[in-house]
Parts: sequence; structure tokens; C-alpha cells
Amino acid sequence: MHREPELGLDLPLSQAKVLAALDGLPLEITLGKALSSVTAVLRGGRPGPAVLLRGDMDALPVHEESGVGFASEIPGTMHACGHDLHTSAVVGAAHLLASRRAELAGDVVFMFQPGEEGQRGAKIMIDEGVLDAAGERVIAAYAVHVASTMLPLGVVATRPGTILAASDSVTVTVHGKGGHGSSPHLAVDPVPALCEMVTALQTMVTRTADAFDPAVLTVGSIHAGSAFNVIPASGTFRATVRTFSPATHQKIQAAVRRVVHGIADAHGVRVEIDYQANYPVTVNDRSEAAFALSTVRSILGEQRVFEAPQPVAGAEDFSFVLEQVPGAYLMVGAVPPGTDPATAPMNHAAQAIFDDRAVPEAAVVLASLAATRLASAAAS
Repeated sequence: MHREPELGLDLPLSQAKVLAALDGLPLEITLGKALSSVTAVLRGGRPGPAVLLRGDMDALPVHEESGVGFASEIPGTMHACGHDLHTSAVVGAAHLLASRRAELAGDVVFMFQPGEEGQRGAKIMIDEGVLDAAGERVIAAYAVHVASTMLPLGVVATRPGTILAASDSVTVTVHGKGGHGSSPHLAVDPVPALCEMVTALQTMVTRTADAFDPAVLTVGSIHAGSAFNVIPASGTFRATVRTFSPATHQKIQAAVRRVVHGIADAHGVRVEIDYQANYPVTVNDRSEAAFALSTVRSILGEQRVFEAPQPVAGAEDFSFVLEQVPGAYLMVGAVPPGTDPATAPMNHAAQAIFDDRAVPEAAVVLASLAATRLASAAAS
């Protein structure tokens, strides 16, 4: 998968690899209609409910510079977020659980998902019925995400409550009246308004969000004009917004609109705002997070478990699953030995390197979560 990464919702090569890796297992397999997903159901040998394990399959539009021997052979495309490891871990969990099928007190749904990187693949799979693939709604859902930084190899981290931020994208286009750079009084210059909006939004965040319920707003792209002596007719900037609660999410969205429109009015320009709420906050069910931490401790030991003190500002479309059913999202360290986790290239970087030895451990964690959760449901 790492050599042949694919982008978005259409991943035919990845889908074929997953199907080949699952071949021979006693699974009920369904393929997606609007995307190249794979849903596989393992029926346990004993009656009981169903749980879900998710593995995302898509890559990023990044040209790989990791230097590994199995680097991407597709120019401009890379598994820079480790989704190939997630897919492999869920395949491994499927093999482990199938080998102990007779002991399972219920069913396991394996969710192989395209389009995590911004295309809402999880939402599409939910709409196509993945949460009910076993015949009834799953009672819990789990996913792992490898980290090329922060966590040492094999260390598993999670936390109750919010673990990842909501992610929004904002595109602001300011329309003025073009003219000659020497005579700004004869034009309506969008550039000063654009610049004032960018700086005012930074101040707005610090004066709108509670310090203990923060927000992040980063302008990643700004463009206006094509020559040093020409006043352009319009200019655009694009930003990402991260929030950690529904209340702050709504508050920041309203404040962005208020600030941008206010500055536009003051400068006499017209403004268009395209505000897209992409992914909601990823929230671990408290009892499921506690169960996950306890299960991982029993497998790997206390030294390999880390209860994160605070959320991370990244976003994840497993949030759509956790909006529907209780569950837990866990991070697994995949930093190669000899590399300092504090300085290793982050996920999404062209230089990111993930140690494959995280895969079997992630597979064991996922399989144990599924089997133990089904056993606990049967006992109750």
C-alpha cells in the first residue's frame, strides 16, 4: 500500500489489496457504492451484539521524501499519515479474531474507509449502512491512528472526552475596484481590507474563545494581484479553524463572519465568505475510553499506556462514527527507534517515517478491544 498510495474516495488498488488480504476468512463482505470502501462482517460463534473496527485507506497529495526502501512510486502522493498501517492493523485484527471466531460473543464489523483526508468518507459509509452492517447497530466502535512523532514506538495513548478538534475551512474573497498603484484614491483597494481581516481574526480568537476551551485559526493562503504597481479588483485568503467544543465552534464561526463583514464595511469593499464545517469534534465516550485504557494496560503493561492530559488540534472523520455510537479513538506510537519523538517529522510531512512494528501491536489492541467488549456485553 505504501508504494501505491491513492487519494480521495476512489481507491481501486487499495480496495483490491484489502480484499486479497481478507481472502479465505469467514467474512460477509460488502463493497461501497459511492466510494471504494470495504465492509466485512465476522459472525461470532456465540450470540451477542456487534462492535466496529475502523481502518482508513487514503493517502495525501504529498511528494515523499522519507528515503525508505518502499517509498511511494506515485509522484506527488504519499501515505504521509500512516493510513496504510491502519488498514494493515485492521486486516491483522480480522485474522486474529477469525482464528478465535468460536469464542466471540457477537459480531465484528471491519470498516475499511476511503476519503478520511477531507472527503468525509466515514459519513458516506455511515449513510450506506456500515454501522448496521451486522444486522443491528453496533454497540461500540474503535479506531487507532499511528503517530510519527510525540509517542515512542508501541506506546498507546487516548483520553476520555474530546480527543481531537473540529475542523472548519474558511475562504474569504474581498471585491473592490482595480486601478493603478499610483492612484489608490481612484480605486477601491481590497488588499488593506484583506490584511486587516487576517490580523483582526487573530485578535478575535484570543478575545472570543475561553482560554480553557480554546480555538485555533490559521491563515494558510493569501493572494491578491499580479503586479507591484496594479491595484487588484479582488483578493482571497483561506484559513483553517479548530475548536474543541460545539459551543466554541458556533461562537467562532459567528465571530469570523462578524469581523470580516465589519472590516469590509469599513473599507467600502464587498466580501464573500465560504465557511465549511468539515469534521466535528472527536469525542471519546468516557466509559469506552476507560475500558480501552484498561484493556491496553492488560495487554501491553502500564509503561506502554499514556492517558493524554489534553486533546490534539488535529481532526478526524471517525468523529462522525463517534457521534452515532459510543467508542474510543487511540493513538499508537510508530517512531523508529533511535529517533527522538519530540523532533521526528510529524504526520503529513514529506519526511514522515512510520515503523512497521507498530502494526502487529495495533492489530492485537484492536482485536482485544473487540473481543473483550463483546465478552463484557455478554456477561452483563
